Amino acid sequence: MATLVLEDFFPYQLTHLQALVTNNIAQIYTGQFELTPQQWRVLAVLGNNSPLSAKEISIQANLEKMPTSRAIIGMLEQKLLLRSAHDGDKRSSLLSLTKKAETIYQQLVPLALKREQELLSVLTTKEQQQIKTMFEKLAIQSRSLGK
Repeated sequence: MATLVLEDFFPYQLTHLQALVTNNIAQIYTGQFELTPQQWRVLAVLGNNSPLSAKEISIQANLEKMPTSRAIIGMLEQKLLLRSAHDGDKRSSLLSLTKKAETIYQQLVPLALKREQELLSVLTTKEQQQIKTMFEKLAIQSRSLGK
């Protein structure tokens, strides 16, 4: 009978690493900026692509519908998002960042990118490219196996 050593199991290792990295980056946006992880993702998505519907944000942020909805509601209450009519779909609205949120975004992004570089600093430039390539290959394989 085959045995499974959880610490050696790739999905476990990946999940463990993801949690460590996420918690490390979260120190930046949860502390000074008082954002939840989901709000940070919404902010990051809208900082690059705006306006978007909640559904589009959910897809780009890789969040389920409910966490996306909660993040948006919280951000609307904090006056971080503007809601406008969606000409193409009367059932939904478009969301964009307020000036306050844009200021937070401009302050937060350099800090997040600096932390990313600090995390990646243990890898050579070649290793960083290799890991990116490996992630892309694994994503493609995972999608093909999930069909």
